[in-house]
Amino acid sequence: MPASATKPLRVAVLADSDTRWKWGALTANRIAPSGSGNPGNPGDTAGAGIRLDGYLLRGRATPTARQLGEVGVRADALREVTAVEFLRAMREEPYDLLVLALVGGGVQAMLHGLGRVWEDRPDRPVVVTGYVGVVYEKLADGLLLRHGADLVLANSRQDADRFRAVYEGVGADATSVTEVALPFLGGAAHPGEDDPSTEQGRRPYTVVFAAQPSVPAGREDRTYLLNRLVEHARRHPGREVLLKLRSKPGEHTTHIEELPYQKLARKLDPPPNLRLVYGHMGEVLDRTDLLVTVSSTAALEALHRRIPTAVLTDLGVREALGNHHFVGSGCLASWDQLDAGHRPVPDAEWVARQGVAAGEGSYATAFDTARARIAELLGRPGGLPPLTPYYTPVTAPGYLPGILARHHLGPDGTPLPGAPAADKEPGPVRRIVRRAARGAYRHGVQRVAPVIRRAGEL
Repeated sequence: MPASATKPLRVAVLADSDTRWKWGALTANRIAPSGSGNPGNPGDTAGAGIRLDGYLLRGRATPTARQLGEVGVRADALREVTAVEFLRAMREEPYDLLVLALVGGGVQAMLHGLGRVWEDRPDRPVVVTGYVGVVYEKLADGLLLRHGADLVLANSRQDADRFRAVYEGVGADATSVTEVALPFLGGAAHPGEDDPSTEQGRRPYTVVFAAQPSVPAGREDRTYLLNRLVEHARRHPGREVLLKLRSKPGEHTTHIEELPYQKLARKLDPPPNLRLVYGHMGEVLDRTDLLVTVSSTAALEALHRRIPTAVLTDLGVREALGNHHFVGSGCLASWDQLDAGHRPVPDAEWVARQGVAAGEGSYATAFDTARARIAELLGRPGGLPPLTPYYTPVTAPGYLPGILARHHLGPDGTPLPGAPAADKEPGPVRRIVRRAARGAYRHGVQRVAPVIRRAGEL
């Protein structure tokens, strides 16, 4: 089953959003044992010894063409599918490796569906799953929903320890937990200018605020952060201040954004040195001298490149914001401190535990263990055993059926009667109806739902 020198490893990635597609595709390229991908340019699978097929799970966050282009990851084939269509493809296509880049419930549903599809089939693919970034909420829930995959990837030593503790604590097999790192780290290290208030002759000192779709969620908090960014730009007219946005209004990412910063910014009169930008985060970091965020994974990308990084405390250090993950990092700071010229200095031990210790050279070998384990599984005599998730109709009879039903699967993992599927691409009418349905959903999320919530607070 392992790829030979003339036959590339066949890899499939199922993702439900733009960020998860980025994580899944780059992870697949990093962990494929047929040549380990191309660490220098992980977005390019050409010549890496693998064939990468992408499947985008149809739903509220299915990425647009613009979002896919911004991610910058190429695949040999890419198509949108329902859960049932994907399971059909997995029954028919002889893949070697499958990466499930989905929310926890989606992973659990696919594990049960695949278990049914691959019943009595020892030559099934190796199944891998994990997390896009920092795991700061629903640790036990998300992990147990991912249990059953051959490898559950942990992006750092700290996460690997926590993951094993959860699995062992409920009596589940923890051998699937495999330490790796975030697959999209890289890029040139920051030059480390000593004086942040002056130009260095190459470009203005650049401050980037990495916005997040759902953190913070409220209008008052988001408006506060935007006003502070505007104020920082006015206080430092010699600096270039960038608001890095994840998506345009109407587009969805991993999390729902009810109050896009673009709309809030229309009511302001920002100074000329403040701009809203999109694009690949790596390219933005190429010109960043100070990265500011509430709790974005971009903070880890910046720390990996030794870019001064500030995790804001203005709204408190709270689990709901996710910035509690950075306790001990040395990066916590307020806008008042940043306005006064403060630049946080990260704690080296904390950074190392997050898998972003670039200076030590550890990132180059971060995926070796995963590659070795996958190669071992692919070469296992007699093939692989059936998938065995922790949740079953016996262990979670009041929880699992609902998760499966959301993906039109019955309690045994088989498609329910009337489950959406198609043997060919949707016709013009179906495409129009789908676009209209998505538009109605997004309108409800961004316009109607906030109004209902505000009314409920009266």
